[in-house]
Amino acid sequence: MPRTLSTALVTGGAGFIGSHTCVELLEHGYEVIVVDDHSNSSPEVFARTEKVAGRCLGAVYRIDLRDRDALNAVFNRHPIDVVVHFAGKKEVAESVRTPVEYYDVNVGGTLTLLSVMQEHGIHRLVFSSSCSIYGEADRIPLTEADPARPTNPYAASKWTCEQILADVCRRRDGWAVMSLRYFNPAGAHPSGLLGEVPRGAPGNVMPYMAQVAAGRLDRLNVFGGDYATSDGTGIRDYIHVMDVAEAHRLALEHLAGRPGMRVFNLGLGSGTSVLELLAAFRRASGRPIPYRIVPRRPGDVGALVADPTAAARAWGWRATRDVAAMCQDAWRFTRLNPAGYADRP
Repeated sequence: MPRTLSTALVTGGAGFIGSHTCVELLEHGYEVIVVDDHSNSSPEVFARTEKVAGRCLGAVYRIDLRDRDALNAVFNRHPIDVVVHFAGKKEVAESVRTPVEYYDVNVGGTLTLLSVMQEHGIHRLVFSSSCSIYGEADRIPLTEADPARPTNPYAASKWTCEQILADVCRRRDGWAVMSLRYFNPAGAHPSGLLGEVPRGAPGNVMPYMAQVAAGRLDRLNVFGGDYATSDGTGIRDYIHVMDVAEAHRLALEHLAGRPGMRVFNLGLGSGTSVLELLAAFRRASGRPIPYRIVPRRPGDVGALVADPTAAARAWGWRATRDVAAMCQDAWRFTRLNPAGYADRP
């Protein structure tokens, strides 16, 4: 087993994937330091994270990652060994409306983080990337060797960050980076204490479905019914957030002694259309979920499905939870937390 690093800084650790990864790291003995500006998350998540993990976070800081002085102070206070970088904006449709903000936050935050890491002699990083980098695919499933063709500013910002990270690894000795391109994380912690709680209207389809099933929204908008797919709706490779969190921990364990940048897809390896996901969520919730087909969103593509075999070869990792489990866990979280993290655990 590769050497486990002891203290991890998790940027965006209050978010959906970040909070689940904090639990995974705490459960495996890491000291975890979190920075998050709560622009799309709640500080209520930290008490739940500690309850689920049975351990306390090392420290939590509310800062904007672009604030160099504040970030530098965090590195001065803690003996950080490795960084897991989630912090950033992540909605495709929003990025089309506000492209400059997406580059400022996602690329600007990454540049500040890398600069502070270099200053403190910390050269190990796991980066939260995205399958959206691939854009319109010529074929599926997609491997890491397929070309990047981002179709929206969110995807382009992630691709820009990957290029920056690759340059850092080429030009500075000792840097080891893993970029994890997730496909579509979904589900929730099986305890019902942690899940996806977006600010405002949900941008991702599963929390949208959950709120319709719970009666908080009238109907689901299905964006596009004319794609070249089996039922005309978009196909995505959904992956349970618990599998994503486990992959981050394994990536950390395999950073030591391997300088350079490596890229890995994280997915189940099979595609599910929006209407197929809707049927699965209806079964899990036992509730009706009215929907309507509306025009495609700018920047969306028809199908994205992962070939996840590279991670299996490198770490022995495979996603083990299916779409039914994602729906069941997401519905349990919604049912137990109708107002999200405003409800007490």
